[in-house]
Amino acid sequence: MTELLTAAQMQAIEQVAIRSGEVTGLELMEQAGQGVVEAIFEEWPELAQPVESGRGASPSRSPEYLGKDDAPRRAVVLCGPGNNGGDGFVVARLLKERGWAVEVFLYGEPEKLPPDAKVNYERWQPIGRVAEWDGRRIGEAVADLFVDALFGAGLKRAPSREILEPLTKLYTEGKTFGRMVAIDAPTGLSMDSGRVLCSEFGAVWSWLTVTFHSPRIGHFIDEGPSYCGAVRTVDIGLGNVDCGGAARKALNGLHNLENGKGLGRHVASLIGTVELSSNLPKETEEHKYSYGHALLLSGGHGRTGAARLAARGALRIGAGLVTVGSPRSAMMENACQLTAIMLRQIDGPNELDQLLEDRRINAVCLGPGLGLGAETQMLVMSVLKQERGTVLDADALTQFEQNPGVLFEALHGNCVITPHGGEFARLFPDLDEKLNAPATTGPAYSKVDATREAAKRAGCVVLFKGPDTVIAAPNGCCSVNSAHYQRSAPWLATAGSGDVLAGFITGLMARGLSPMQAAETAAYLHVECALNFGPGLIAEDLPEQIPTVLRRLDIP
Repeated sequence: MTELLTAAQMQAIEQVAIRSGEVTGLELMEQAGQGVVEAIFEEWPELAQPVESGRGASPSRSPEYLGKDDAPRRAVVLCGPGNNGGDGFVVARLLKERGWAVEVFLYGEPEKLPPDAKVNYERWQPIGRVAEWDGRRIGEAVADLFVDALFGAGLKRAPSREILEPLTKLYTEGKTFGRMVAIDAPTGLSMDSGRVLCSEFGAVWSWLTVTFHSPRIGHFIDEGPSYCGAVRTVDIGLGNVDCGGAARKALNGLHNLENGKGLGRHVASLIGTVELSSNLPKETEEHKYSYGHALLLSGGHGRTGAARLAARGALRIGAGLVTVGSPRSAMMENACQLTAIMLRQIDGPNELDQLLEDRRINAVCLGPGLGLGAETQMLVMSVLKQERGTVLDADALTQFEQNPGVLFEALHGNCVITPHGGEFARLFPDLDEKLNAPATTGPAYSKVDATREAAKRAGCVVLFKGPDTVIAAPNGCCSVNSAHYQRSAPWLATAGSGDVLAGFITGLMARGLSPMQAAETAAYLHVECALNFGPGLIAEDLPEQIPTVLRRLDIP
């Protein structure tokens, strides 16, 4: 998985590398600036080409330049008072060396720049001037490229009006066709939470955000993806630095200070495909019971579709057997729709207990379409006392909104709960209040923070749904399944898609994956299935994409 770091952790990694003698701060800054320029030209190859005489209008050229076909490309670089500004001076110099016309604005006093940033400020001066911050001129500027090198990932408070107002004018008033590139983070966005720190102006919207070594949490959660445009992570030479021994201890100490527990260098990980190949293949020597027996409980007459969606998901993901437990009132309704999925009549917790005497049933899902009657709570408690793999979703969570403590006392380490935003607010109202409080200083309280606290309180894995799904275990391990950027899958916002996700998790737990593994794998494949189908997706389509997705991922 890809580490997602906080701003403080990234700063600590850089300092460890510098103190080790492996690299200097100036070298890191130079490589960062070079990486930004390379990322710009990779994103927009046309900008890497020399200006051709006689070229016509193009999206990268403003109306002011029509008829000036031999004019160089123009860049406006906005430098801040810290090392992010130093990166900006490097970018300005490198663009100038390629023949660009570059205008640089500095927010702050040159004498107060950090040492490395000041060196690059001085390297720029012989080849170009540095203008003082001028909101009017910036807001009216026209260029092929704008570079936001103001504050980066270390921003701790809302920028002032004089900073944000002219920058937001660059796109809200449509005065320029120029592309905005952010170094590390769009100004106004907390990279520890993905939250905007200024309610009046928001953050600076970027077409491209270039970060270094490892992405930050805020690139992938909350409002972060809306402002970052696209994200590229650049290697600046920290990958080979030895972070063991004393360095590791220092980083763990920083993590202890921030999060109250020593869990290693990163707060969360971004789920990728590399973890899936060892979890999912089936062996030729095995039989159906080798891959578990999943039970999914159905609601009554007229409320059976959700359970069947979940059951189909559990079967497609590879559970050896899947049974829908149905009340008598819905038996005919379910029987007309099920073939490979088995059906068993269950009326109340006593009959459920009898069925669960079969220990081959090793994973149970409750909630989708189950209803909010008193019996739902009894069914949930009946399953939880068995302490086998359990997934609780939808009604099985909402049923406990008046007294979530009862649920938390019964949950155990072999459970996964899968709340969406509303269900999370009902179970964890205090955490939801913190999460939705206005963010004015950083690091703001994040969805990662909330999910980790929820998992610790519940004593089980919590999968907090959304396009930025966050999954956390009670020991603090946390991962993010991002459906943004190239993995954007808006079609998942359809009725029943969450039921299929619950079925995926249940099927994987039946197969023997740990709750955390099952939740991570299911969330990742859920998005991949949506991407495979594309527009027009409905929940019934999701399980049917599994064979194609597994083949594409080369998973037998």
